[in-house]
Amino acid sequence: MSDVLRQALARVAGQLGGDGAAFVLERPREAGHGDLATNLAMVLAKAQKAPPRQVAERVIAALDLPPGVVSRTEIAGPGFINFWLAEDQLAASLRTIIEAGPAYGRHDFGAGVKVNVEFVSANPTGPLHVGHGRGAALGDGIAALLEWSGHTVTREFYINDAGVQIDRLAQSLWARVQQAVGRQAEIPEGGYHGEYLKADAEQVLAREGRSFADLSAEEGIARCRELGPLLQREEQDRDLAAFGVRFRVFYSEQSIYDRGGIESTLALLQERGLTFEEDGALWFRTSAHGDDQDRVLRKRDGSYTYFLPDIAYHVDKHDRGFDRVIDVWGADHHGYIPRVRAALRALGYPDEFFSVAVVQLVKVVRGGEEVKMSKRSGEFVTLRDLFEEVGVDAARYFFLMRRSDSQFVFDVDLAKSQTEENPVFYVQMAHARMSGIFRVAGLDPESIGGDARVEALPTEDDRALLKKLTAFPEVTSRAAREHEPHRVTGYLEELARLAHAWYHKCRVLGEAPEIEQARLTLARASRIVLANGLGLLGLSAPDRM
Repeated sequence: MSDVLRQALARVAGQLGGDGAAFVLERPREAGHGDLATNLAMVLAKAQKAPPRQVAERVIAALDLPPGVVSRTEIAGPGFINFWLAEDQLAASLRTIIEAGPAYGRHDFGAGVKVNVEFVSANPTGPLHVGHGRGAALGDGIAALLEWSGHTVTREFYINDAGVQIDRLAQSLWARVQQAVGRQAEIPEGGYHGEYLKADAEQVLAREGRSFADLSAEEGIARCRELGPLLQREEQDRDLAAFGVRFRVFYSEQSIYDRGGIESTLALLQERGLTFEEDGALWFRTSAHGDDQDRVLRKRDGSYTYFLPDIAYHVDKHDRGFDRVIDVWGADHHGYIPRVRAALRALGYPDEFFSVAVVQLVKVVRGGEEVKMSKRSGEFVTLRDLFEEVGVDAARYFFLMRRSDSQFVFDVDLAKSQTEENPVFYVQMAHARMSGIFRVAGLDPESIGGDARVEALPTEDDRALLKKLTAFPEVTSRAAREHEPHRVTGYLEELARLAHAWYHKCRVLGEAPEIEQARLTLARASRIVLANGLGLLGLSAPDRM
């Protein structure tokens, strides 16, 4: 419902010499400040060379809104303009929710835009841990929001299958193979000690035969270099699928080397004059493009830094036709963002081509105490351990309910509880309660149309719930534009609070026919929006709990 008002305000901004995209139109925190509020007058004050409150009067005078959109307008504080929506607009919004159904809250502003979302991208050296789980939930949530707004999205997993960590995995697995047949063998320094490699060694022997252990160490380690990552990737895929995350593309780092991507990228950089040699190393002039210093591409010994394959990987994404790429990285990579952005900028890619969502650390707590590790990993809490204990819905929701760039304490006891303190239970229970109304009435929710009279809703609780429902498209739009799924969880919790209050205070069945019909319509609309929000996040919307 805010689209008409936003468009009118943008027109006025242009008429008064301002930027039609620079202002904000949003829901005030306090109901007494109206249904929508804008800071447009304060944005225009400098161009108008007048006090914001005086500019606000000019804005209101210039607004040309269709009848039935706004019932009241007020200038507040330093120059905010508050709007109260008319009954006709609320009635139209209720009809829109019912008619749109599962499509309510979707947008098309991303139509024709191809986006690559690369996330998780765990080393194939061990099980996924809870940090990977938070990244998986975030990446999948961002991808879903972009799809909801019309983008064509590819979910991609970058396999770090080149480098010293794979050598250490191979040596560690070979040691476990030897131990499995009763021989003495030590895990190498810097190797992997987790119990999972014992299970992998048994799988290798089952697949290859017991004679595999009799290979020479050189040949055995070489074979383990192939088999170790393969077994870990198979397990990671099983865990991610169980967590509700599926990728379209798995991209091997080793493939960049195998098909000459490193050499071609290096040639491209040199051709454009972006490199220089100093002290026997080859450098990239990233400082000329926004980085705080130049970066080494090829070291004195002739080996490449990680920076070069990362550039090659993003060049390949561009060459594959993506308009935008979004990478989900751990917080330890935060300082790496400026150098990659500088490299892509140097190659002529627009700044909006590349963005990064940063995921901070997760601490798992049970009974008030930090859970240090899993028996199987020997080092950390695995993602599977967590979602098997609390459930996939709870794990996904908890990972999404805070800003990803803030550290997060995952309270296992809270996630397992069936109380209103548990946010995912609270939201899902709101949907179940709306469904229960129709079950008690013996009605199919689909039989309720959107033609109820809004004026038949007699209480402020009715209106508050309806107004919150109409905010859903704005929430999904902003969440998609800013890559912030936590905006959806926050909205769902606020909506659930209003829905539960309405359920307790406002009788539906047995009221006067006009009120009953209006409230059944409101219940159906609530059920639609709760289900859409939960489904968007990859969660179930149960009819019973």
